[in-house]
Amino acid sequence: MAVPKKRTGKSAQGHRRSNWKATLPTMMVCDNCGDTKLTHTVCASCGYYNGEKASNK
Repeated sequence: MAVPKKRTGKSAQGHRRSNWKATLPTMMVCDNCGDTKLTHTVCASCGYYNGEKASNK
């Protein structure tokens, strides 16, 4: 099993984690009902996706 030669300092650890951020999901407006929805997903309010009925809502 590999063992690190030296312990990673708090500053180096912080510099490494500085780019690890949560991003907001991309939202878009539904073409059918005008409600906001996640991209590439079926609309939760009307059940349409890409102009076609995808689920019985």
